This record gives sequence, structure tokens and C-alpha cells, in this order.
Amino acid sequence: MSLIVQKFGGTSVANADRMREVADHVKRTRDHGDDVVLVVSAMGKETDELLRLAREVSNTRPAREMDMLITGGERKSIALMCMALHDMGVPADSFTGSQAGFLTDTNHQNAKILTISPQRIHETLSAGRVAVVAGSQGVSTDHNITFLGRGGSDTTAVALAHGLDADACELYTDVSGVFTTDPRVCGAARKIPNISFDELLEMTAVGCPKPAMRSVEVARSYDVPLHVRSAFTWEPGTWVSKEEPNMEKPIISAVVPDTSQSKVTVYGVPDKPGIAASLFRPLADQDVNVDMIVQNTSEHGVTDISFTVPHGDLDVSMSIAQDLVEEIGATGVSSDTEVARVSVIGAGMRSNSGVAASMFETLANNEINIQMISTSAIRISCMVAETQINDAVKALHETFGLAEA
Repeated sequence: MSLIVQKFGGTSVANADRMREVADHVKRTRDHGDDVVLVVSAMGKETDELLRLAREVSNTRPAREMDMLITGGERKSIALMCMALHDMGVPADSFTGSQAGFLTDTNHQNAKILTISPQRIHETLSAGRVAVVAGSQGVSTDHNITFLGRGGSDTTAVALAHGLDADACELYTDVSGVFTTDPRVCGAARKIPNISFDELLEMTAVGCPKPAMRSVEVARSYDVPLHVRSAFTWEPGTWVSKEEPNMEKPIISAVVPDTSQSKVTVYGVPDKPGIAASLFRPLADQDVNVDMIVQNTSEHGVTDISFTVPHGDLDVSMSIAQDLVEEIGATGVSSDTEVARVSVIGAGMRSNSGVAASMFETLANNEINIQMISTSAIRISCMVAETQINDAVKALHETFGLAEA
């Protein structure tokens, strides 16, 4: 007998029919002899609707009250799911995040899990029942309801799997696994049967939308086996686990496009110690997530600095950069929203040379200009024109043979 944590996102529980299908799947899992803990998100677009109502009602929207509001969507889901399970003869109990033992910090809207004490979940499982847990929520150290942020239900499930010492955590989504690239961009995209935590973490960091990056970080930290699979076809998906040191890894596992970034360039920056810090410290203080950074070679004591930020952070980034121009005597600042990032990722990069050369040659052969470059041990990312991102993805997918099984 195994203990399986199964998480279902909003599209998977969007309506009554979907709820019944999920309940039926849980019943089949139990019929195979496994215990199940179920984590569910808010139904469909429920969270978006709650946010819309908040905007209509209030201009201030205090963070504490927003957390109280948003987490109501998951509470609705867990009650309805338990009703669906009971109708199928499966005894089940619903639990909010606080009832399930999630203690968080006091950062409303994006709280971090501090500890998990799932005693009540253990008691439910021992009684032969299914525990249905609300995703993306907990209770803070000052006893307030907290929301873990977008994608927090994935993190809830993985953290709970660790806290319960579960055999696996299954993340059910509207896609059938992790693919070599976005199937909407490249028809030759192929589902990856197995991938390492490090590779998936790099993929989520540069644009792969599912699963949530925080959940992969938790899974890697505590070695929780993940199974990313479809809630609509129920077919086997992608297993995510530690990289086996003795296994031969493919050089490249995936090509990931990302159109969520904007580029900011500060011109004529005095080339002296402390200037970069004076730019990036205010950005950090405003919680702006800066990704790629390029500083040109200094000429006559001045240089240009370019960096990328999420589209949603562009206005505050431009404001900070414009203030810096006046403060340090730079000559100007500009932004570009029509850029995109393409990344190649693979654990085999550690032991194989020539990946960067192959990537750059492929882009050059397709007349795609590289604007910026960043790397890690198992990733190379290039910033290109947004109009060329699909061509870049298809060409790189072919170059590295990712369509081959």
C-alpha cells in the first residue's frame, strides 16, 4: 500500500462534472489499495472572479482581507469535492490550510510555509478516509489566514507529501506532462517520460508554466518524487526525481520560450564601483525580479547596462532607472517590450562541450540576432526579437534532436 498526494488545479475541478471525474479517479486509486490525500485549487476562474469583485468594491484592498477573500475559493472546492466523494461511497474529510497544519510567515498575498504539522491528516488516513486539503493557504505566526500566491496549490501538495512521507506527489494539470518544448509552438514537441529536479527547475525559471517553480524547489530540497500528468486523459505523464549520477543524460532535454520579459537599457553609465549596486538595490527593494544582465565594455569611462524584467514590473523599473540617470549622470534610458527569451536546458551540458556554439550557429543560420545571453551549468538563454521566437524554438528543437524518441 502506498500513500499518494494528488493535486488538481482549477481547470481540473472547474465544474460539477469535472469534480465527479476527479472523485472517480480517487476512488479508483483507493481500489488499487493506495491511500490518498487530495489537494485542490479553486474552481476554474473562481480566483479571477474574486479578484474582479475586490477591484469593484475597493480601491485599497488591504492584503489581510485579500487573503481572506481569495482563499475562500479553495474552501468552496474542498467542501464540494468531499460531497462528490461521499456520493461514490468514499469517506472523506475536508481541511483548510490551517486545519491541515500549515504555518506560514506573515507575508500576505505571497506567504512562505514555515512548518507543517499534519496530525489531523494522519488521523483521517488512519481512519480509512480521504483527506481533502485546500491548496495555497495556511495560517500565519500571528494567527491570520494567508495565501501562498499563484501556483501555491502545487507547493501545498509537495510540502504535504514531504510532511506525510508520501510515496509520490501527483500534480494533475490540463497538459499530459512536461514536453521538450511548447507543443503550441512546435508540432514536433515530445513528452519527456523522466526529468531531473534541476532540469525542471531551470525550465520553470525561464518560462515553463507548470508546475509552479516553488513546488519544484521544495520537491528537490526534500527529494519528493513528482508525477506531472493530465487530469483529462489520465495517461502516465512525466516523472521528476533526483538526477542519477551514473546515467547517461541527453545533452539537451528541452527548449523553452518565454515572452513575459521586457528589456531596459541605461545608456552612458559612469564606469566606476557602486554604480550597478545603485541601480539594482532599488529594484530589489521593490521586489522586481531582474533576470538577464549585460554590461557593455567601457569606452572613455562610460558603459551601457541592459537588463530584463517581467512585463508587469516594467513601469516601476523604468521609473527607478530614470531617477538613476539624473542621480549618476547617465545619458538616458529606454525600454523594449518586443523581446523574447529562448533557452536550451539539459543536464548533459555539464559533460559535453559545444552546446553554446551549436545554439548560436543555429540562430545565425536562421538570421535570428542575439541581443543578450545568460547561462547556468545546465542552461543557455538568448534574448531575441519576439517576432522570431517561434522560429528560434523550432530550429533549436530540430538541431538538438528533441523530436526523436
